[in-house]
Amino acid sequence: MRRTLIKSATVISMDDAIGDLATCDVLVEGGRIADVRPSIDLGSGAAETEIVDGKGRIVIPGLINAHMHTWQTGLRGFAANWTLLEYFRRMHAGLATVFRPDDIYIATLVGALNQINCGSTTLVDWCHNNPTPDHTDAAVRGLIESGIRAAFFHGSPKPEPKPGEPHFSEVPHPRREVERLLAGPLADRDGLVTLGLAILGPHYSTLDVAMHDFRLARELNLIASMHQGGGPAKTPGGWEKLIAAGLVGAGVNVVHGNDLPDDLLDRMIDLGVSFSVTPENEMIQGHGFPITGRLLKRGVRPTIGIDLESVLAGDLFGVARVALSMQRALDNAEARKESGTIPATTTIPVREALRWITTEGARMLGREHQIGSLTPGKLADLVIINASDLNLVPVHDPVATVVMQTSLANIESVMIGGAWKKRNGRLLVAGLESKMELLAQSGRRLVQDIERQGRAA
Repeated sequence: MRRTLIKSATVISMDDAIGDLATCDVLVEGGRIADVRPSIDLGSGAAETEIVDGKGRIVIPGLINAHMHTWQTGLRGFAANWTLLEYFRRMHAGLATVFRPDDIYIATLVGALNQINCGSTTLVDWCHNNPTPDHTDAAVRGLIESGIRAAFFHGSPKPEPKPGEPHFSEVPHPRREVERLLAGPLADRDGLVTLGLAILGPHYSTLDVAMHDFRLARELNLIASMHQGGGPAKTPGGWEKLIAAGLVGAGVNVVHGNDLPDDLLDRMIDLGVSFSVTPENEMIQGHGFPITGRLLKRGVRPTIGIDLESVLAGDLFGVARVALSMQRALDNAEARKESGTIPATTTIPVREALRWITTEGARMLGREHQIGSLTPGKLADLVIINASDLNLVPVHDPVATVVMQTSLANIESVMIGGAWKKRNGRLLVAGLESKMELLAQSGRRLVQDIERQGRAA
């Protein structure tokens, strides 16, 4: 049995029963966390155990990126100056249409590897540029090859319809394709890569399509995730009709949600809906202010996602800081408006932001019994941060150091399911440079192809 012991580290377990420990050992056996406590004695098993010196290190649960369109990795930065309306027109109706399966594969592979590099051990890959089964299979292959734990949320493309074709809002989610995936590469519901549905929802589809897609997800016991917001709804009053039909509840995941009215938000929360906020991109592209604070006031925590590397960096720590800082700013402004002075204390402690990218991500996926905290019995997904680095010394509050100061440069090691994916600052990936070159070639070709089409038009 493979065994690893991390000794004498500072541990932020995110398990309330264990807490934070200034000097602690973490024992991993057979892909799971076996023990978390000071001074673990291996006895006769010491000779068969990899010993990792944790002095000057902080160990945390692996991060969970709750929403990312990984297929856009080859277009990094290309959409940085676009509003949401420009993104719809130039990405979905434009660049997305010239993607080949190989483009999807290399983007997903390199994007997932970068998530590991940045400390994310679980990625919710919201794939909505898969016009053929070959595109879908290419994305799944990229995730599996990367070694990341992933939830592959199978979506559908959003091109402008050609003459005689229905608008994408009128097309139900393809049952046959979902069943094919469940019978093939994603058959294991507890495997490294699992399946969910990235459906249109009532904001982007007709009512009939929304009803069909919600029922399909419920029948197959899959998470139904959907974007909410960005212009007028395709089906006004659609949520109320779905609620009346008994189709809204646990297992439904709303992404963004900036324009949800308070009464509908309250009903969704009461029904057990989860929410994934992508704060940096929402503010960049014009979705509106993230609903982080509205959720917190109702006793609900968000999950956090990157959203688009075509717009911003794939560093989940950075996005969590944006979420925290943005909401503190809104809270502070509200307090000043009411009292005329600076508030006496902050509204959101830094530990909250760490929950959004660990335990809450696990809860959204229905996998809180497996991931999200350093709890004995859970899968060994963890990150080692070098707290001896120049930008982190001295550490007064380990949680504050992790949330407010840690960057990619400090992610020393990453373990997924008991296997090292990054060690001593280096990804354990063969041929990484050639993969990066393939990504660069893909990105250049995509831009050239769409420019060529534009000139032809």
